[in-house]
Amino acid sequence: MLNNLTECEEGDGGPNSQGDATSKESSPFINSSTSDVEKSQQYDGKNMALFEEEMDTSPIVASVLSSLANYSNLTQGSKEHEEAENNEEARKKTVQAPGMGTIMGVYLPCMQNILGVILFLRMTWLVGVGGVLGTFVIVFMCCSTTMLTAISMSAIATNGVVPAGGSYYMISRSLGPEFGGAVGICFYLGTTFAGAMYILGCIEILLIYIVPAAAVFKMEGLEGAEAEAALLNNMRVYGTIVLSLMSLVVFVGVKYVNKLALVFFACVILSILAVYAGVIKTSFDPPDFPVCVLGNRTLVSKSFDICAKTIEQGNATVTTKLWRAFCDSEFLNATCDDYFTNNNVTQIQGIPGVTSGILAENLFSMFAEKNTFVEKRGITAVLDPEAPLTNTNRYVLADITSFFTLLVGIYFPSVTGIMAGSNRSGDLQDAQKSIPVGTIMAITTTSIIYMSSVILFGACVDGVVLRDKFGEGVNGNLVIGTLAWPSPWVIVFGSFFSTCGAGLQSLTGAPRLLQAISRDGIIPFLRVFGHGKANGEPTWALLMTGCICEIGIIIASLDSVAPILSMFFLMCYMFVNLACALQTLLRTPNWRPRFKFYHWALSLLGMSLCLTLMFLCSWYYAIIAMVIAGCIYKYIEFCGAEKEWGDGIRGISLSAARYALMRLEQGPPHTKNWRPQILVLMGLDGEQNVEQPRLLSLTNQLKAGKGLTIVGACVEGTYLNNQPQAQKADQSLRKLMEIEKVKGFSQVVISSNLRDATSHLIQAGGLGGLRHNAVLVSFPKNWKHAEDHHHCRNFIEIVRETTAAQLALLVPKNISAYPSNGERFTEGYIDVWWIVHDGGMLMLLPFLLRQHKVWRKCKMRIFTVAQMDDNSIQMKKDLMTFLYHLRFDAEVEVVEMHDGDISAYTYEKTLVMEQRSQILKEMHLTKNEREREIQSITDVSRGSIRRKNPSNLHPQRSIAEESVTGGGEEKPEEEVQLIQGKNATPTPTSPTSPTAPTPAAMSPGEEVQMTWTDEMEKTSNPAVANPESIKDMFNMKPNHANVRHMHHAQRLNEVIVKKSQEAKLVLLNMPGPPRNRKGEENYMEFLEVLTEGLNRVLLVRGGGREVITIYS
Repeated sequence: MLNNLTECEEGDGGPNSQGDATSKESSPFINSSTSDVEKSQQYDGKNMALFEEEMDTSPIVASVLSSLANYSNLTQGSKEHEEAENNEEARKKTVQAPGMGTIMGVYLPCMQNILGVILFLRMTWLVGVGGVLGTFVIVFMCCSTTMLTAISMSAIATNGVVPAGGSYYMISRSLGPEFGGAVGICFYLGTTFAGAMYILGCIEILLIYIVPAAAVFKMEGLEGAEAEAALLNNMRVYGTIVLSLMSLVVFVGVKYVNKLALVFFACVILSILAVYAGVIKTSFDPPDFPVCVLGNRTLVSKSFDICAKTIEQGNATVTTKLWRAFCDSEFLNATCDDYFTNNNVTQIQGIPGVTSGILAENLFSMFAEKNTFVEKRGITAVLDPEAPLTNTNRYVLADITSFFTLLVGIYFPSVTGIMAGSNRSGDLQDAQKSIPVGTIMAITTTSIIYMSSVILFGACVDGVVLRDKFGEGVNGNLVIGTLAWPSPWVIVFGSFFSTCGAGLQSLTGAPRLLQAISRDGIIPFLRVFGHGKANGEPTWALLMTGCICEIGIIIASLDSVAPILSMFFLMCYMFVNLACALQTLLRTPNWRPRFKFYHWALSLLGMSLCLTLMFLCSWYYAIIAMVIAGCIYKYIEFCGAEKEWGDGIRGISLSAARYALMRLEQGPPHTKNWRPQILVLMGLDGEQNVEQPRLLSLTNQLKAGKGLTIVGACVEGTYLNNQPQAQKADQSLRKLMEIEKVKGFSQVVISSNLRDATSHLIQAGGLGGLRHNAVLVSFPKNWKHAEDHHHCRNFIEIVRETTAAQLALLVPKNISAYPSNGERFTEGYIDVWWIVHDGGMLMLLPFLLRQHKVWRKCKMRIFTVAQMDDNSIQMKKDLMTFLYHLRFDAEVEVVEMHDGDISAYTYEKTLVMEQRSQILKEMHLTKNEREREIQSITDVSRGSIRRKNPSNLHPQRSIAEESVTGGGEEKPEEEVQLIQGKNATPTPTSPTSPTAPTPAAMSPGEEVQMTWTDEMEKTSNPAVANPESIKDMFNMKPNHANVRHMHHAQRLNEVIVKKSQEAKLVLLNMPGPPRNRKGEENYMEFLEVLTEGLNRVLLVRGGGREVITIYS
């Protein structure tokens, strides 16, 4: 029984079925296909027969649990590259499960990245300039920012597997490719400039504290700007050399970087321990670091040997080197500098120790302008304000102008590096446990180190030494080194190696980040950087990183580079916080982080702190960084690859859309906000291709008012059988919409017949308050042909349904003659024939069209028809006033139509129309026979008209311009229909066919019978059986209302053709269809007559509401 069932259902769920049309990815969720026999054997006895047919797409749970648990699709990092270099056979081996724990995998890498150059080179200066309190506030703010960011990052990192790419991966998958790409590039630039900063720190230690004699540009004897320029040039030369060497090391292989990483980190730890040991030692045995102060100004130690003006040698007073520096000779009667003469020289202890109470003196800030003196607090100096400054090179001077926000920008890079753990998620044994714990532990540890350093430096070191950035007053020693125990060289070499290691780490990480962004393909012009060596090393990305890093080297000042990278890191951290806050607030079902100690308020606080710090550091750098990120965002949005990563921005869009739709539901839009929300009904051919693409061109030209566009199409059949055709049709619509630049939605409806499908589209298009209020459909081309008669009926039903639904209707006739979006009209008119008031649609549409470049240079003319008893002059004045209030620029003309006699041509034309309709109604002929019958009647009737009205063969329509008035007995609806109708060429109905022999003696009934086939004669059709009924048909008189409609349609057409034949477009009120089903063909005839002789016509029916207003 089961086997029979399987045979019957074969193909519905097999490997070649529609459901498996897409290629299978490397995933544990999809099994390889097996034959039915294998399946039945595989699951025999496992109580799975009921699900046999679904095993290809939904495998049995027991078979996939192992794959799910051990599934790894991570981008491999530097560890795998090392293995590939060391052992070529490693590529063939299965990659072992990573085994690093929290300490080695997260805690120590974060510590190594956070502690670095700023701590050793600038921390003491920050405390001296900003004061203990001010610097503590800066440190606390920055550490709080990184802690809050780490909490948000931990939540994101534990919400699933995070492959290589770290913060870029987290942000892009949380906020989408646009934000991810923008922030990823910012993070990459920040990491690259961090490498430049570390290299500059390395060179500063080398040239100032280790080997000053190695300077290429000698600074001896130079002052002010010259000395500064020489220092910067030395930094550039040596920085470029070091950058080249480091890049070469990274290119050769990251294994050397990884092997040296622990050594460099050990240097950092030893240096910090040496500082703490020195602080402890100062409490009972302060080191001897004397500082010489003249008045309250700190002296450069190399300008003297003894901190005194004179010394006693034997019984004589001898001047010192310091005297000779400020006086013109070594004798006591020499002329000396006024400040030197008026102030005493004092020697103070540079490191008085923890117990000295110096902390109180260092509590508050002491900012200074560039090239001002580093002065000692608490000492008064005698100063002549009018005396010129001399011998400034003998004093320790401020090298830059300092202020609070500058200190923030310089300090913040010292707390970056918190992403080091998340970047190594692929190497961790349990990333979801290690990343939060390790990162938060590292930030806590480093925060304690930084905060304690601020207090201890302020408590141990004198302010003049702290503000001496390069240690010029303490014999050129590194200031933090003067505090270290057992020797300053521990700090000097420790900081040198730590900066080298940090620079190598940056040059290793930045290219991999750029490679990850490039391989995602979201930024097309970066794709070249996704390539690398055979083992995956990012060669091109490394080259790009080196070039960008060289920009930082050329800047050459560590204090100038630090705020730049602060911007990029702060922007990255800001978006990490934003991602966490959004995911939490949106409550997406996939948001299930294992790290539970987070809250959206903390994330928003962290984001606010990041934004505040950005503008505190440097408002212009912040703006530049935002502009760069914004440009990248817009570039990805318009040119980048479209990615669907289930990001939070899409969730925001859905929430915002839901909120907006709910607001729209509260009521219809005000007249001032009305704009055409268009449903475009497209026809499809047998291959599901669009038949009339110019409809979308017209839609694009109408969409200057923006709003909603739904492009709909219908497929005949059932949903189950015709789904592929519907998908193909939808693809055709989307492709054409993209070509025509129509922004909107496509919708394909499948129904058993096209009539119902079109009705479904009109009824169900849109959602909630965002629904279409206008329908655009092309006028049926060959509606007279019998095989296309259903198109005519469908069209009339569309008119009825839009009227019932109170939707506006736009019907372009001769749509193929409409301009494409690439065409331009350099001149011409858009003519509006305003016959009946439709809420202002006829006024609004030309205005919208003229917003588009195709119609921009066309002028607008408005024609209206005056009744017999109307004052046409007053009507014109009123219309011009109305247009002035509407702010429309248009020419106005009032057309007077006099009521003339109904011509024989019109009478005969109406008779022919009615006869044909009657024949089609009473004679149930086949399609081919109906065509032959209509043709024979048409031809004979034309001959009859020629005989009766020879002057009207090609009637030259002389127009008496007067209004068309209906009889008092007619209803108002009929008048409206009459004024707006026409669309049929004359199809007279006369009794003989010229193709058949018709003797003159034959009666009309016999002549008609001769056009029929023998088969028809044998049928039981009552019209055939009773020729008298057809005789009556040809002897009948036309309906008076139809005659009047035809007469008025013909007269109105003559006026329109005369006035608007050269117009680029004619807009015209469209009459409503007959209320009953009788006379539908007559309605199409009226429309045909009304628009005859015009190239481009847009028939318009209003939606029953006002769409324009004179009010603001």
